[in-house]
Amino acid sequence: MYKPNSLRKHLTAANPDLKRDPDKLLVFADEGRLIATGTHSRSFEYAYKLNVIITDFGGDEDALMVPLLDWLAHHQPDLLNNPDKRERGIRFIVDFNNHSSVDISLEIELTERVIVQQDKSKLTIQHAAEPEPAPNYSADYWQLYKGNTLLAEWATPDSQANT
Repeated sequence: MYKPNSLRKHLTAANPDLKRDPDKLLVFADEGRLIATGTHSRSFEYAYKLNVIITDFGGDEDALMVPLLDWLAHHQPDLLNNPDKRERGIRFIVDFNNHSSVDISLEIELTERVIVQQDKSKLTIQHAAEPEPAPNYSADYWQLYKGNTLLAEWATPDSQANT
């Protein structure tokens, strides 16, 4: 599975608090399912709930959510484009620790297609990339501001799967 580590890298690079202390970002894949059709092909799909937990976060929650949405547009666009999936595909819980920090738990429904090709006695796997998103937000680099305050900055996520 490449998406958990890809999202971890993206959020860490985008957010100054996580860049400073990346150990505040925890990532778990839960309720995983391996979906295969039983046909001649050994191709399959991973389906799982990704839990992303940010502990002792003192920043603005928008500085996490906007980069997350940008990553999803490239790596799981159906969560944004499909009305049935967008309603429950991204959930969160916020625990208010004190006046200056929160713990944020995100639950994101993800899938990853794995193409298995056979050449005689050799099997080769490739993680399939998602379809390219519409070019509405087509800049290579983004900065997120609230008023005059820079909250986060990031490069547009690479849509290619890590093979």
